[in-house]
Amino acid sequence: MTSFTKQTLITLYSKGMSLTDLSNNLHCSIHKITYWMRKYDIKRRSRSDAAYIQANPQGNPFHIHYPQTPSEHFLYGLGLGIYWGEGTKATNFAVRVANSDPGIILTFRKFLISICHIDLTRVRYSIVAFNDSDIHTVKSYWSKQLKISSDKFGKIVQIPTQGKGTYKRKSQHGVCTITVSNTKLKAWIMGELKKVSMPG
Repeated sequence: MTSFTKQTLITLYSKGMSLTDLSNNLHCSIHKITYWMRKYDIKRRSRSDAAYIQANPQGNPFHIHYPQTPSEHFLYGLGLGIYWGEGTKATNFAVRVANSDPGIILTFRKFLISICHIDLTRVRYSIVAFNDSDIHTVKSYWSKQLKISSDKFGKIVQIPTQGKGTYKRKSQHGVCTITVSNTKLKAWIMGELKKVSMPG
């Protein structure tokens, strides 16, 4: 007979414990743990799920607040629209929007905070600027616009000037990128975009 119940095994495993953790906690071999998981029909986590739990031991660092008021519906639509047009789609792990317009970055940050309930401490910023730009001026500009400390940007990546005239004037302070790294949040956003892009 086993010395632990199915519910005990499910409870501990759902907290993110590995098979080694379970064997140590329940004072038995890993072989016994795997045997009873099969016996109890407890599905094993994938490697990506295990990595996610390790990276987020307190659970999802976000909680979706679906819009209730007209202003929330407007922000929800704006946030998804910004990501549809300006967000990175290639990676599965990062929610990332880049733009030279502070208003775009501010609006998307508001979407992350108000709709996705992301803690500000999880939001990261970076800047790409022209190689003839003054680093101090660029950091000061974005710091003032986003109302954050200039040390939030870290090292600024500089690139050759891309154009002249209007383009250069609009991008004189470079491009700011706002990032939140979370695979499930990225999956949710992409899922919401898929819903709104479907015909009918």
